[in-house]
Amino acid sequence: MISPTRSQLRQQLRQARKALSPREQRLASRQLFRQLAQQPIFRRSRHIAFYLANDAEIDPASLLRHAQRLGKHCYLPVVNGWPHGFMRFQRLYPDQRWKTNRFGIREPRPQRSRQVPVWRLNLVLMPLVGFDQHGNRLGMGGGFYDRALAYRQRRRQWPGPCLLGLAHRCQKVAQLPAASWDIPLDGIVSDAECLLFKAG
Repeated sequence: MISPTRSQLRQQLRQARKALSPREQRLASRQLFRQLAQQPIFRRSRHIAFYLANDAEIDPASLLRHAQRLGKHCYLPVVNGWPHGFMRFQRLYPDQRWKTNRFGIREPRPQRSRQVPVWRLNLVLMPLVGFDQHGNRLGMGGGFYDRALAYRQRRRQWPGPCLLGLAHRCQKVAQLPAASWDIPLDGIVSDAECLLFKAG
């Protein structure tokens, strides 16, 4: 039996999450909150990067609101024009202004004074298309997170952020083919389980 390619898997798993009803999406988001909000890594992190759900991704919006109520510093990814296609993380403030990027995703209007490099964060919550039991992540194919986190491949030990992938349970596969540029995750949290590999 021929295993599906990464491209085929990406298409299949995106279709699986898009097939979820609005009610199932809301329930998954609530379950995600329950799985993650009490985890020590979330509770002790002061600087946390989130994402705005798109393309039927599991929605961490309730976690973002919870973190803001706790006084944590919350960030969202911003794709800068220079260096071309390089992603940084911008802190959210009450006066935040917004724009829609070239992928149709809402993001903060770039303000360099509010942006930080990824290694300044404690925790990065990442969307994904697919994952397996070993922490391998399949993204949308743009490579933005992989480029932003490439420094981790050059350093064996680094006190940089904990990387947690967030997903629906239907996005789990038995074995995900890994590419050389993939950045392994420290854990994966879905609406069904919390898999922590290196996170405390």
